[in-house]
Amino acid sequence: MMRAKDALYRAFTTLHGAVFFRSKGRVFGRAAGMTVVGLVTIGRKTGQRRTTILTAPIADDDRVVLVASFGGDDRHPAWYHNLRATPAVQVTLRGTTRTLIARIATGPERVALWEQIVKIHGGYGRYQQRTDRLIPVVVLEPASEDRCADQAADAVHHRDDHDLPEA
Repeated sequence: MMRAKDALYRAFTTLHGAVFFRSKGRVFGRAAGMTVVGLVTIGRKTGQRRTTILTAPIADDDRVVLVASFGGDDRHPAWYHNLRATPAVQVTLRGTTRTLIARIATGPERVALWEQIVKIHGGYGRYQQRTDRLIPVVVLEPASEDRCADQAADAVHHRDDHDLPEA
């Protein structure tokens, strides 16, 4: 019975993703009261484009905020590891695809965002209760000139420290 359920889930998510990306988020653009975004990362091991569809509890003109909850699992989702390795990502929402830069919210910013997210979407609080790891809050923003210069320097110098800049 579980295999049939898994197969149905995979079929639905494949169809959902195809329709979402073809329509650039105009169709299936909301779920559970949140904006749905298409996220394209570069696989940290393969170097290949990886696509996923996620809900964004905060999505406005200046930023998109994602929660790397993985349903309260003890592991981070693959997309989180990928954007830590390569912070430049493509995001599709509301008919537009653009390149944004990811960073991990920390300190007071993370606390404020988490409180805002959990107040509106309580499920994230339940996910946090299921795991011992601190669920990351990821902020995607347009590239600033400084951040672009830093990334170019990283690429030239082939830095090994792939951690994202902290807020």
